[in-house]
Amino acid sequence: MEQRMRRATRGRVAALATVGLMLATGFVAPASPVQAADTNLVVNGGFEDGLTNWFVNNGNASDGAQLSATPDAHSGANAALVTSRTTTGSGPMQDLSGKVQAGQAYTLTARIKYENESGPATKQFFATMHYGGGTYTNLVSVTATKGQWAQFNGTFTIPTTQSVSTARLFFETPWTSTPSTDPALHLMDFKLDDVSVIGAAPPPPASKTIEVVGKLPGEHNPLIGHKFGADGFGLVHDGRVYMYMTNDTQGYAPNPTTGVSPGINYGDINQITVISSEDLVNWTDHGEIQVAGPNGVAPFTANSWAPGITKKVVNGVEKFFLYYANGGGSSNVITGASPLGPWTSERTSTLIDGRTPGAEAVAWKFDPAPFVDDDGQPYLYFGGGPASTSMPPAERFNNPKNIRSIELGDDMVSTEGTAAVVDAPVAFEAGHVFKRQGRYYFSYSSHFGGNDFGGSQQPLPGYPGGGQIGYMISDGPMSWPKETYAGVLFPNQSQFFGAGTGGNNHQSVFEFGGKYYFTYHAPTLNKRINGNTTQGYRSPHIQELTFNPDGTIQQVVGTYAGVDQVRDFDPYRVFEAETFGWSKGVATTTVDGSSAQFGGAAPNLVIRDIDNGDWTALSSVNFGDSGAQSLTARVRALAAGGQVQVRLDDVNGPVVGTVAVDTPVGQWAEVTAELDGVSGVHDVYFTYTGPAGVDLFEIDNWSFAADAVDLPVTLTASTRCVSGKAYVAVQARNDHDAPVGISLETPYGERSFTAVAPGANAYQSFNTRAASVPAGSATVRVTGAIGGQDVTTVRTVQHPAGTCGG
Repeated sequence: MEQRMRRATRGRVAALATVGLMLATGFVAPASPVQAADTNLVVNGGFEDGLTNWFVNNGNASDGAQLSATPDAHSGANAALVTSRTTTGSGPMQDLSGKVQAGQAYTLTARIKYENESGPATKQFFATMHYGGGTYTNLVSVTATKGQWAQFNGTFTIPTTQSVSTARLFFETPWTSTPSTDPALHLMDFKLDDVSVIGAAPPPPASKTIEVVGKLPGEHNPLIGHKFGADGFGLVHDGRVYMYMTNDTQGYAPNPTTGVSPGINYGDINQITVISSEDLVNWTDHGEIQVAGPNGVAPFTANSWAPGITKKVVNGVEKFFLYYANGGGSSNVITGASPLGPWTSERTSTLIDGRTPGAEAVAWKFDPAPFVDDDGQPYLYFGGGPASTSMPPAERFNNPKNIRSIELGDDMVSTEGTAAVVDAPVAFEAGHVFKRQGRYYFSYSSHFGGNDFGGSQQPLPGYPGGGQIGYMISDGPMSWPKETYAGVLFPNQSQFFGAGTGGNNHQSVFEFGGKYYFTYHAPTLNKRINGNTTQGYRSPHIQELTFNPDGTIQQVVGTYAGVDQVRDFDPYRVFEAETFGWSKGVATTTVDGSSAQFGGAAPNLVIRDIDNGDWTALSSVNFGDSGAQSLTARVRALAAGGQVQVRLDDVNGPVVGTVAVDTPVGQWAEVTAELDGVSGVHDVYFTYTGPAGVDLFEIDNWSFAADAVDLPVTLTASTRCVSGKAYVAVQARNDHDAPVGISLETPYGERSFTAVAPGANAYQSFNTRAASVPAGSATVRVTGAIGGQDVTTVRTVQHPAGTCGG
């Protein structure tokens, strides 16, 4: 902590020098004229909306304060009051990331006041920008007189070399390492009002839409082609596989001209991406979980990498526990009511950190992977990074002892006991455990050598090389001596996908439909966008995992072909439009409302950024023998003249239906089109056409309707007399090739028959209890199946009038 604070101090001193003597002497230049294009980048600077968009600076773990609204304002109804400050930097903060630009000049104004009775007569305050890490820049200062509102009023220019991917503005008193020795001088309460930062409007965000076909039709890897995702962790629940991933797309910002993005910045990632599938080829995009950061589920964490998830019944309620790395220094967990949330944090501090018994020597306390054993006991595996320098060089390289296992409490959000060493050979990170036939399998990613691992060395015979996935087999979930090492599960992905796809990896294993599957990542989508030079943006992959008779694993081969589709896609339901096997040129976004397929607790996404020539496609859709009659889409038109063309088996295949998106622009509506010749199993392509150069429409969901089909049945009805009473007799013969249910309904009674065999009759004579009956009809309902589709046929049959007696 002291080292971080010292780095921060040097950053602030250097920053003062760049601003110049006007700040060092307290002189403030007059504000520059505001240009027409300038805008106020601060939201709710007058605190009229309370504390919206404001929070207490949390750049260091020791920072802390209470922030509240106060009616003692310089103007308007409210100001912000900060109390209980623990450091000089503990003050009101607003995130300006993505708003300010390097090389641009800005004018900053604000009002500040302190009234502490024991405080000094005057006090200097700073408006400071935190650019991430230990980089702090004092922007504008003011010396305030106790009890009076003072005004910040100055300009600052962000250096052209300064990274602004993180830019957080806050207000503070001059830094000292020991403010608690004189809190009246250093930690006084103060009030803030009327904050503005005027300058060039923020640039429009770079389009993240991937315009190339990143997942080729017929191929099943990478899993998705419209966004990135790394460190995939699979969870099976209710017939679906859910994949949780580090949101590599969060920092993706391709240059509009070259199409090349800057390299991935892990420090900016605080979201987890979720997709799911019921067939392992068509994947539904569920968007991102805002895990960390000021607006995250767990705002006391800054990052969310390498997720791991499991489920467990706690106090009679099934819950889902999503673990993640808070950077390299700690790990945490949030809790969900379903695989898609909603998510809450049951903790107010990180789960795994320097306080965790047995983890003190672990350099990187990250990559948490949960495992719940058959007896309900949960475990967590975590850690990685450089080996301890206290070990001999050969041991640092071959057996770095940098990964740990620990028991979790029954609540799943606490640990029990002391973490045990996992002595995985050449280990680096990404520990993961699964169980098969009573044996435990631990897989992990190996390191690349170097000074962190004892210098230049060769691994022991049979040990993994750099960037490979090794594995161990044990009889217990907490016992992982080096003797349990079993070999290399997966070589480095560059062996299969070529130049630009190397680097470390992260894996998981899940069982689905009686088979085991291995997840990993590779920058294959990044490669298809930019060629052999990639920028580190990774994509999820799956391969089937097979075993030898002795329980060892057959080494996995990475392929673009991926895994087989485990079942055909069912089109006869409402399903999300952001479900596809392949796509070109589209993106997704979250909108208000409930998901039609997954319910109110799930986020609702739509397909957006749809241009002329874009398309999405579904793999192996089973329309049955009777086929589909129509397609209904929920759409929001953004321009006139848009259409959806439905094609079979190829993006240029025959058009079997056209949906005209001719609804009022800007409004959600349902549109339906008749289909022609759609039966059997096909890949289905939705191709989008309309005016060039504009977004055409957004799509929420689809549903196909089956052709109306009837079960064949022969009906007869008659009247007859028995003992002076009139009867209506109804008969239905099953002409179908399978058993059916038949119900006979008249005003005089009803009779149902189950499993009427082919060629057999359902017959009933109904007593009218009268001597005569007028002409009328009977209703016959026949239920059965045609081509795997449940069908109900309703028919009527007429009977004549009848009179009985003399």
